[in-house]
Amino acid sequence: MRNGEATVAGRPPRPAPWTWLPALLVVLVALAPLVLPWLGNVDDQRLVDLDVYRTGGRELLEGRPVYDFVTPAPQLLPFTYPPIAAMLATPLAMMSWPLAQWVWTALILLTLAVTVRYAFQPLSERLGGWRVPLLLALLTVACAYLMPIRDQFRFGQVDILLVALCLADCVARRPPWPRGVLIGLATAVKLTPGVFLIYLLLTGFGPGARKEQRDAFLMAAFTAALLTVLPFLVIPADATDFWFGALLDPERLGANAATTNQSVRGMLIRLYLPDQLTSLLWLALVAVIAWYGFRHARRAMLDGHPTTAVALVGLMAVLLSPVAWIHHLAWVVVVLGALAGDGRDPVRVRVAAGVWLYYVLPVPWWGVTIKAAEIPVLSPVVGKIVQNGFGLGALVLVWLLAVWLPRRRATFPAFSGFPVV
Repeated sequence: MRNGEATVAGRPPRPAPWTWLPALLVVLVALAPLVLPWLGNVDDQRLVDLDVYRTGGRELLEGRPVYDFVTPAPQLLPFTYPPIAAMLATPLAMMSWPLAQWVWTALILLTLAVTVRYAFQPLSERLGGWRVPLLLALLTVACAYLMPIRDQFRFGQVDILLVALCLADCVARRPPWPRGVLIGLATAVKLTPGVFLIYLLLTGFGPGARKEQRDAFLMAAFTAALLTVLPFLVIPADATDFWFGALLDPERLGANAATTNQSVRGMLIRLYLPDQLTSLLWLALVAVIAWYGFRHARRAMLDGHPTTAVALVGLMAVLLSPVAWIHHLAWVVVVLGALAGDGRDPVRVRVAAGVWLYYVLPVPWWGVTIKAAEIPVLSPVVGKIVQNGFGLGALVLVWLLAVWLPRRRATFPAFSGFPVV
């Protein structure tokens, strides 16, 4: 017994229910300065992506073409997601706009907390007891101030929800749902989580493959296919518009050369090379990065480090996509959990802290400022590098997870965890 709670099968005691209330209060107080200004912003600057989702659902309910509308000026944003996303957005369309904002913001916070819970699972398991709620509260607050997560609250984005779905599907030890179904759902909603189908395929088939990964792949593929076909039966015109029209127009996503596009393609576009050369370089780099990233993700999974594998695959979703806005880098939360591990290795903790600080700072916008200064040599070269800082940082994170972290584990063995009971 410790603090009145029994230790089961060698596992530290679970926190008492009341300990979660102070933790929740810490989160709400610490995040109020971040969240409330966006909820109180002027109408045309308030959670603009949520407005897209909600309007897509409304267009569907009212029988108008989902892919023909744009939100009111000055945003003029079209609906860019698969038709199943519009179907899932209909409950938002039934709410008043103020209520939808609060509900969606609460959902972002909840899914961030879920992501933190799974990403930092080794650390919370090692500590156990009353410290877990406070630890998770502090980590949730810290992660909320990462620039990719701040943008979730600012724009009302869906990315952290997709991160939570994929992460939970991959690392939950005894999930009550069929493993793979959440990845299938995420893939059907936004396509880019489809990189996890590749990951499940690579870890479920071939030498050293795991049967549970193969079963998860089949379930994920089935779920994604089902949710893709369903709109053709319910809203066939909109489904046809998306798959044979809107999907093929990357400009619908916004200016691909904008600083916020931190994918490999975005970084290449900002070099302003001939279009054909840019495309050839992009395809070559995508092939190399994909081979490197998925190979090491498979190795991490087979070596018993699924959080590291998920972090690598999530970074692939960002780097390989034609367009990846800064808020798509919500995967950094998982990266931090993989780097920190159980918290016993001070070097890993310091590296994780450095990565956290880097992605808290508005690095790409510093690059824009440097370029605008028009200082000879410094502005065009250094400014361009700093402008691509988050995308280049993602490449460094791939190396850290793929090469540095396994070497570090070899010199400082990680906490082995507790038996599943």
